[in-house]
Amino acid sequence: MRLWHKDLIMVLPRQQLLGQWRECCLIAKHIAEKGTPNHVLVNRVMEYPIEHFRVYGLWVLGEMAGRGYHADLYRFNQYFGEYGPDVPALGVLFDGWHNDRYLKQCLANLQEKADCGAIPAEEWKRITDVYPEWR
Repeated sequence: MRLWHKDLIMVLPRQQLLGQWRECCLIAKHIAEKGTPNHVLVNRVMEYPIEHFRVYGLWVLGEMAGRGYHADLYRFNQYFGEYGPDVPALGVLFDGWHNDRYLKQCLANLQEKADCGAIPAEEWKRITDVYPEWR
């Protein structure tokens, strides 16, 4: 399990974007049923108000819709009630976790996948167009 850095959502390759939606739904289910996602890479989500995670999930969904993919919002929303009064701005989402260091870790993970052929060249190029230092 991994929550890709928030700044990468717009350039995630197809498989990673669709997988991120599945991860968001699974994390939401675990939080609703067990109170925690119980996975070392995503447990930090519990250090933030739950609205951070909900906004992140909706952002993933929005990117999917923008690319023409369909996902059932009900599957995600069934684990949440109404929005709370404090919906975080995207710029502060997971502040302190989704920082430059975490961005580099995620980019290195994606680069490894590209190097092994798991990310097609045209999708890796979309990432390096935004992050040219990773060419």
